[in-house]
Amino acid sequence: MAGRIEDYALIGDMQTAALVCRDGTVDWLCLPRFDSHAIFAGLLGTGEHGFWRLGPAYAPGAEPPTSARRTYRGDSLILESEWDTPRGTVRVIDFMPPRDGAPQLIRIVEGVSGRVPMRSELRMRFSYGRVVPWVHKQEGRTVAVAGPDSVWFDTEAETYGKALTTYADFTVAPGDRVAFTISWEPSHKEPPALPEPEQSLVATEDFWRDWVEHCTYHGPYREAVVRSLITLKALTYAPTGGIVAAPTTSLPEDVGGVRNWDYRYTWLRDAAITLSSLLRTGYREEARAWREWLLRAVAGDPENLQIMYGIAGERELGEAELDWLPGYENSTPVRVGNGAAHQLQLDVYGEVTEALHLGHMTGLARNDYASVLQLKLIRYLEDHWNEPDEGIWEVRGPRRHFVHSKVMAWVAVDRTIKLIESGDADGPLERWKQLRDDIHRDVCEKGYDKERNTFTQSYGSPELDASLLLIPQMGFLPPDDKRVIGTIEAIQRELSTSDGFILRYPTDGKDEGVDGLPGDEGAFLACSFWMADDLAMIGRVDEARKLFEKLLSLRNDLGLLAEEWDPRLQRQVGNFPQAFSHVPLIDTALRLTASGAYGG
Repeated sequence: MAGRIEDYALIGDMQTAALVCRDGTVDWLCLPRFDSHAIFAGLLGTGEHGFWRLGPAYAPGAEPPTSARRTYRGDSLILESEWDTPRGTVRVIDFMPPRDGAPQLIRIVEGVSGRVPMRSELRMRFSYGRVVPWVHKQEGRTVAVAGPDSVWFDTEAETYGKALTTYADFTVAPGDRVAFTISWEPSHKEPPALPEPEQSLVATEDFWRDWVEHCTYHGPYREAVVRSLITLKALTYAPTGGIVAAPTTSLPEDVGGVRNWDYRYTWLRDAAITLSSLLRTGYREEARAWREWLLRAVAGDPENLQIMYGIAGERELGEAELDWLPGYENSTPVRVGNGAAHQLQLDVYGEVTEALHLGHMTGLARNDYASVLQLKLIRYLEDHWNEPDEGIWEVRGPRRHFVHSKVMAWVAVDRTIKLIESGDADGPLERWKQLRDDIHRDVCEKGYDKERNTFTQSYGSPELDASLLLIPQMGFLPPDDKRVIGTIEAIQRELSTSDGFILRYPTDGKDEGVDGLPGDEGAFLACSFWMADDLAMIGRVDEARKLFEKLLSLRNDLGLLAEEWDPRLQRQVGNFPQAFSHVPLIDTALRLTASGAYGG
């Protein structure tokens, strides 16, 4: 059975990623891209669906031993795991070198003390565990082939096959280093070049060290910020600049339930807020690449703006269910593709415009088409801002007039007015100032509950929604406005879990709630960071710092966060690691540092 979500480490090459469990098992890897079919899908099924374990040998029928210690090597994405065994200590170094040719996953076993018997168990299953490849030797190398895919396995250790699995048994002493590499190549092409594990390790460490040196944040939360930045960089598809929300699909928001979605795509919302964090910490090149991705994806068709695209800008992300996979801890269905791609989410216009505005304000080189796109988006909003939509949380129930969507429509108009006033674009300034005022008045009249002194999830609804916490952060109202303070306090009362974290909105257990789905979910980590931000903005800085540091304690031992925290099970849930959790971590750290609200 797969490990707990927080038991996994991330490694990647900025085109795909693998998850490595504490026992040395790679349970998830899609090749050659984030959104390709998995060759190891044990995370969503069993060992029969593909895995690669590398660690100390263990008795038949026993559980594989878990590592005693693991860490990333410095500020990198190179994982080092150590096992202490009765016969000595051994280290496994896992990494994926930034790609220059075939994608590779490299694992180097290093003897530390004693003589430790080791075992590699490699079970490749293509097409998300459904296809058993033809494994054979070719020119002294092991290759697995099925349809369009081939995976090449190279090692100096002696290997053998048994029960459709490739094994290697060997022993390491102090100073011994034994390398294993898998490389992907289209099956119709020539074999990939022989790997050079030690040289690749040096090059990978150099890459990450050089990249992290560009970080401009040097505050008290630097360790957490840098690890989050590395994670965001790892989720960026280098050839295009597209940023995936997470490298996984169908890790459940409700363990055993149906809230299982494919996050291996580029959400405009997630990518836009990621761009914001990168710009604020010194990473202009990544921000420029994302802006270019956006312009290509939207192209000349902003009226049909999708909320998400493929990592190269693909529009068709049809949703399907993989019924041969039993799901993570029996959480079904397992989904690939995402049917929410064609939803109407008006807030996206605001997030995209805010990202373009921030790039403009921070000196990102001017792109004339970016300004043209921004003007086209506002012309669309002029006619559509007052329509109901599915909202930020992609509800699968009926459309509503979500307050957050209207607020972000206001943001889109406001930032475009600022662009025109700066002299960098031309547009009907007075007309759009009136539009901005109209949207503001509409939200304050229809989305605000005077009796409870709080904004609500949608017009006329009693429910609250944590996205309302963004009202002061977006400048829609000042932090000291009584309606803002009332909303913050209402969300604390009605959407807080027993341990003080924030739910997105109320759910109704077995019955379908506002999102059209049965079941519950955990505390949404981004919302909890937003609460810390708001508390700092209204002067409750000690409370903000305590909440922020409590959130930091939820990270796993490697500093990684999933989408949500389940207060009942006391564990991370949802796709992992999640950009939408790491971005607000960075933003809140920056805000608290600027306010001086930190301990020590």
